[in-house]
Amino acid sequence: MTTFVLLAAVLTVAGVLLVAIPLLRTKPSDSTPAPWAALVAAGVLAIGSTVLYVRLTNWSWHTSVAEDTPQTMVARLARRLEQNPDNLEGWLMLGRSYTELQEYQLAVRAFERADRLAGGKSAEALIGQAEALARSDENELDGRAAKLIEQALAVDPDSGKALFFGAAVAMRKGNLPLARERFTRLMALNPPDNIKPLLQKQIDSIDQQLAGGGAPGPGAGKATGAGAAEQAGNPTVAGAAGQGASSTAGAAMAPGGNQPAADPNARVRINVTLAPTLAQSAGTAAPLFVFVRDPARPGPPLAVKRLDSHFPQTVELTASDSMMPGRAIAAGQKVQVVARIARSGNPVGASGDPVGESAYQVGRDGLVNIIIDHVMP
Repeated sequence: MTTFVLLAAVLTVAGVLLVAIPLLRTKPSDSTPAPWAALVAAGVLAIGSTVLYVRLTNWSWHTSVAEDTPQTMVARLARRLEQNPDNLEGWLMLGRSYTELQEYQLAVRAFERADRLAGGKSAEALIGQAEALARSDENELDGRAAKLIEQALAVDPDSGKALFFGAAVAMRKGNLPLARERFTRLMALNPPDNIKPLLQKQIDSIDQQLAGGGAPGPGAGKATGAGAAEQAGNPTVAGAAGQGASSTAGAAMAPGGNQPAADPNARVRINVTLAPTLAQSAGTAAPLFVFVRDPARPGPPLAVKRLDSHFPQTVELTASDSMMPGRAIAAGQKVQVVARIARSGNPVGASGDPVGESAYQVGRDGLVNIIIDHVMP
């Protein structure tokens, strides 16, 4: 846009000179130049062209800033890293951003660069590679991703994310004692109050299996791919995985992680309905994920809930539904609310999932209707 403005200014000045210079020259038949005529002509051309552009253009200066997409912001970050290739935190951020955008191969490359810069001592770089690999192909949990998770745990035994995915890998391999140990260590990290009962349910289910007490409880079983969060019986963490959170399971369970204090004005209320055209394809057994995100900031959702798929239903999300400390719904914030039916049961958004969305201003808007009326491409 800056180039256009400069070019328009140059052309305007050129037009003014083409008209004004002949009026200022002295003619053989008339020795008096016409400065006033030149001034009026210049003013008409300069001011008139500006007024016409402002009135006739469909360009919005405010929209150009407001519609800055996550893709453009990530592209700018990548360009900055070209100028500063040794910025470890920058490469970690780029990896998280690519994961959020579901550009998993690019995420792996960014985390690999961070891993090299850290000399193999960054648990986040290692687990970031593992997560991106697993989300692109869950079979990676039997190979490279599993090895990266173990390396991350060797670097940082208290990494919440590494412990979580490490437990999921152990469950996948049928190593229930190891899975229990890692879920128990997660509990010792003082996760948020809404996470604790879900982890405890998983531990109890493993205990039941180890004791030969019959079928596993809810949330137990084989953990697969990015759906490990849901297999662990954790809807909040599952929501983070479903949205490509830059800080998923472990981030919400980091040491000292506490839920933000609830602000009575910081709440989102929606009424979710399902379009009749999608009623047959949605299925009643598939879970419904409702989440709130900041369209201007890539990263984990500000709030998320996992619900049964029955319609219509009213849903309220508050700061207590936050994914991680310091990132929650705030009064006055402009957010995007999305309702998605996960037909496969996997928290990761997939092609064909019915979805609906709406803009929402926290603290101003009341109950807003969201119609699930289209499917993910």
